[in-house]
This record gives sequence, structure tokens and C-alpha cells, in this order.
Amino acid sequence: MTRILGIDPGLRVTGFGVIEKAGNQLSYVASGCIKSKEQDSLPQRIATLFKGISEVIATYQPDEAAVEIVFVNVNPQSTLLLGQARGAALSALVHGGLPVAEYTALQVKQAVVGHGKAAKEQVQHMVVRLLNLGGTPTADAADALACAICHAHGGLGGMAGLGKGAYRVRNGRLIG
Repeated sequence: MTRILGIDPGLRVTGFGVIEKAGNQLSYVASGCIKSKEQDSLPQRIATLFKGISEVIATYQPDEAAVEIVFVNVNPQSTLLLGQARGAALSALVHGGLPVAEYTALQVKQAVVGHGKAAKEQVQHMVVRLLNLGGTPTADAADALACAICHAHGGLGGMAGLGKGAYRVRNGRLIG
């Protein structure tokens, strides 16, 4: 059995999701959000994120981690801030001794929904179905769970390798 921690990084809200994979079966363990205060300085927010992920690692003892690669092109300042949050998340995971795989939103949506241009609501719906949840997690927690599911479906040699080899994107789908 492998326990996987998925992370959807954000400076204000970072989603986390923990699942277990036993053979082809996936099961839900936990999910939630790590939130920083808007009035906090950037270093305080980064510290909150690092400590929060470290606490999740200590509590749920995952074996592997998966992080969404975030692309924001509209506002350069937002992109830089998000990159710093992502760096804090990666640092906490590595500091926790976890192997880390990284996935684009396209890869995550393809693995969970079957289409790379899926809406957030579709991702949430499929996360509920795939993990047989009784309720719908928040968008950030669902994205983190989806990242963990993506990793469970392919692992470091599977989905993480897409886009680096002979795969292309056509109409929001990854094709070989």
C-alpha cells in the first residue's frame, strides 16, 4: 500500500489531499486547506505554508508526494508570488523526506476527468466518484486530491513523464 500526498499550491490557500493506493484501489484518507492570513507579510505566509505541510506530513505519514505545476501568465507579480508559495511547498515536502512528482494541470485533468480542458466542477465531481466520497471537497482540496490520483494512476514513470516524450496535446487530450 502506498500513501500519496497531493498538493495544490497557493499563497492564500494551499489544498492538500491524502489517498492510499492498494493495487488498483484508491481510498480517501484526508484532505483540507492550509490558509494564510491576508494581513501577514510574505515571509509569514511562506512560514505558515511550510509549517502546515510539515504538520500534514507528520500527521498522515505519506510515502510520496505530488504537486501541481502552476502557470499564471496574466499578472507577473502574481506569478512570482505563486512561485514562492510553490517553492515553500516543495521545500516542506523535500524536508519531510518525500519523493516529489510534479504534474501540470493538463496532466491532472487528463488523468482524473479524461480531458485536459475540464472545468473545476468536473474535477471535483470525478474526485468524489473515484474516491467514493460522501460530500464534495472544496475546490483547492479537490485539486490536491486530483493531483494525488494522477500520481497514483501513473507514478513517477507514468503521468510525470508525459510531455517529456512522444506525447502531444490535441483538443485538450494527451495523445501518443
